[in-house]
Amino acid sequence: MEPYNETPAGKYFTLTYGCQMNESDSERINGQLEEIGYQPASVMEDADIVILNTCSIRQNAEEKVYGKIGELKKLKQEKPHLLVGITGCMAQENKGRLIARMPVIDFVLGPYHIHDLKDVVSGEKKGRAPVVMTEMNPERVSDFSELKAARKSHVFAWVPIMQGCNKFCTYCIVPYVRGRQASRTVQDICGEVRRLAEEGYKEITLLGQNVNSYGLDFRNGTDFADLINSLSEIPGIERIRYMTSHPRDMTFRMVDAMAASPKVVRHMHLPVQHGSNEMLRKMNRGYTIERFFELLEYVREKMPDIAVTTDIITGFPGETENMHQETLSLLKKARFDSAYTFIYSPRTGTPAARMTDQVPEDIKKRRLQELMNTENSISLELNRAMEGHTFRVIAEGPTKNDPEHWFGRTSGNKMIIFPKDKKLEVGMTVSVHVDKAQTWILKGTLTE
Repeated sequence: MEPYNETPAGKYFTLTYGCQMNESDSERINGQLEEIGYQPASVMEDADIVILNTCSIRQNAEEKVYGKIGELKKLKQEKPHLLVGITGCMAQENKGRLIARMPVIDFVLGPYHIHDLKDVVSGEKKGRAPVVMTEMNPERVSDFSELKAARKSHVFAWVPIMQGCNKFCTYCIVPYVRGRQASRTVQDICGEVRRLAEEGYKEITLLGQNVNSYGLDFRNGTDFADLINSLSEIPGIERIRYMTSHPRDMTFRMVDAMAASPKVVRHMHLPVQHGSNEMLRKMNRGYTIERFFELLEYVREKMPDIAVTTDIITGFPGETENMHQETLSLLKKARFDSAYTFIYSPRTGTPAARMTDQVPEDIKKRRLQELMNTENSISLELNRAMEGHTFRVIAEGPTKNDPEHWFGRTSGNKMIIFPKDKKLEVGMTVSVHVDKAQTWILKGTLTE
């Protein structure tokens, strides 16, 4: 493909579906478009190029994308010059079939090809045929450092540390659409974070499908603890977050590194997925409930003030009522600060989708409600214990519905809403006294 050699005038609009990794990819997609002259459009109808950065984890995410493509078909009839691109996991999974099904699409780029966007867009403007680029090349993970990111915030930044996953949980499509694990080097990641610190960013979030397996593909002993130790030495960054952890690869050494760092937040998202060892085996999670609690106990011993959150899947094939009760017991024993509970959704191409002992939908919904009721009572109780205490937060700005109330997050990722102060600015680190706790948020007042 010839390199781009023109500066297009126009506007872009990017819609992002799915996880934080997709949010990060979209920032880099937008950065490339701005490098060649595009400016962001406030609404899709004003754009000259529309990119849907897609997710294929659940069926409803794909249905939303197809619905949006239908809207774009009508828009393109009004604006024939409009370019339509599909990126992300759905692009990787469906490849050229997307264009065959929806000819309105001009290009399809998998996660390893967002680096090619500038060339593709310029080629499309010259009237070339639709482009499909979905070859997986793990070596390209190092290219992330070369991509400009049009970040939404000037205080908080996503930093991808790896691509792909090697775990092959039986319900998960990620290894098939994101490929095998490929880690960026410690030097590469630290270089990006140093630049962010110089630009005034105060908090970074390290992104990976399984951050605890970071560096294992180097086969030289480098692991997530080494990365944490190196990043903690970079001046200017106040907080280091990370997601998502995996019990299978977590080590006590990693926990020690987190505990020793004054910058690593006191929040860990540690998906357990189920309370039954039989279900964990069928999910191919690679650990037992006993091992999970061993890790959890060590984490809380080293970081007593840590907030631990988790993911739970209910209705996985073969789940019995006794197994469901085991998950309820897990929640009561683990006492997570919050739990993201999901009904199992079959994904074509995964082993779990071929299992014959699927659970009826009505049973899934009933079990989900029972899990939510149990966890919500625990979350409220833990939040109420924060009433009367003062916490440091980084002000993120006004709440969605009330500009007179702002919000920030504690180190443990608890959102606190408080009345705006005239001297308050986004990015300020302030102290907030918690006056009232609710299940998902806290309400307080500034103390300085």
